[in-house]
Amino acid sequence: MMDSQQLLAEYARNGSDAAFRELVTRYVDLVYSTALRLVEGDTHRAEDVTQTVFVDLSRKAQTLPADVRLGGWLHRDACLVTGHTLRGERRRQSRERQAAEMNALQNQSEADFSLVAPLLDEAINELGEADRTAILLRFFEQQDFRTVGQALGSNEDAARMRVTRALEKLEEFLKRRGVTTSATSLGMVLAANAVQAAPVGLAVTISTAVTTATTTIATHTTMHWLNLKSVTSIVAAAIAAGTATHLVQEREADRLRSENQNLVAQQNQLTAERDAALSAASQRNDEIEQFRKDKNELLKLRGEIGGFRKQVVEIGKLREENERLRATSAGKVQPSSEALVERMVIYRGGKSFPKAAWAFAGYADPEAALATWTWAMNKGDKNAMLASLAPESQPEWQKLFEGQSDDQTAKQFSQGAEKLAGYTLHSRQMIPENEAVIAFVMDLPNGSQSGEQKMKVKKMGEDWRIVGPAKE
Repeated sequence: MMDSQQLLAEYARNGSDAAFRELVTRYVDLVYSTALRLVEGDTHRAEDVTQTVFVDLSRKAQTLPADVRLGGWLHRDACLVTGHTLRGERRRQSRERQAAEMNALQNQSEADFSLVAPLLDEAINELGEADRTAILLRFFEQQDFRTVGQALGSNEDAARMRVTRALEKLEEFLKRRGVTTSATSLGMVLAANAVQAAPVGLAVTISTAVTTATTTIATHTTMHWLNLKSVTSIVAAAIAAGTATHLVQEREADRLRSENQNLVAQQNQLTAERDAALSAASQRNDEIEQFRKDKNELLKLRGEIGGFRKQVVEIGKLREENERLRATSAGKVQPSSEALVERMVIYRGGKSFPKAAWAFAGYADPEAALATWTWAMNKGDKNAMLASLAPESQPEWQKLFEGQSDDQTAKQFSQGAEKLAGYTLHSRQMIPENEAVIAFVMDLPNGSQSGEQKMKVKKMGEDWRIVGPAKE
């Protein structure tokens, strides 16, 4: 299979149509995609650019270097052709726009001619003799200021001042009749439109009339023609000036109207965004308030549970005291629990506490103290663990925590708890002086259990605290 340079050489040397078709097939997507991006998605114009680029390739194939990178050359030529095409299109659009504006201005002037013509004719007639002569010589006969000055018996500067004052008088007259313009604009319009080409054949007709008529009639006809031409030119000039002013005002009004609409749209968008933000903030505040209420309710429930457990213990004590009093009243005195050397409570089949159910249980009895201790170790909470210990056991654990941050301690104990699935109570043995030994095993995730462990618990006032592993 021939590469692109070989195909280009074959086409340049032998004019091979097959080689050129293969080049087009390989690179048409590259050229078309480049053109399509540059013309902003105009597919028809992109196709025209693509055709032009490959025409350039066919014309320049023999002059391209043998080692040319054809993809790069085609990309660069596509950019050049597109730029040239867009510049030509912009020039054409500019010419069409200017022509449309000129046609619109001319059409507007023709539409208002019948209304403005009587005012301009009257304005010319209101001028004094010298001012009227200066206007006619300057704009209708197209004479320079030196010639106007000579006709008025003055110099060039005086003629310029005379024409300026005459234009200002025309401006004031038209303004009183409702036509707004300026002396400068009026002068420019008169200079551009005062004299227009006469119809073909009109000069011959006039020459014949002058030849055959008497001197008086010829003079009268000529003056009448000049007056008619003057009125026509002035009317056209005023129409153009008034129309230009109207167009400027209309464009400014359109621009201000568009800006106002944009500002209103921006205001509406900002209002909607503000309302959405306020609504979202209100929802977040409601959620935070609900979370706060739930937390307070949870703490309240925990306090009530601790109180219930204390009540259960008190009820047990009262029941025991009641039994002892009954036995005493019957003449059968039973020894109190403090008088017993030991008392054994055996949990038949075991009493299990899965890890998912571990929670703060208070310190109302030995089992609750052990449950709170395992919960604190699972969380890795140093303060909670120390609070679960008897005072004589706390220094040893404080040394264990030395040099460790709260996060390090939590990570260490949490990793250890991951190896456990829960624990199961076997028995509780009460011994004198308000102490107890709880026997239990740790439940493992694989369903097995560790060896039996024993934990010594001590009563401190109304609560129980962990002392540590019981010694045999």
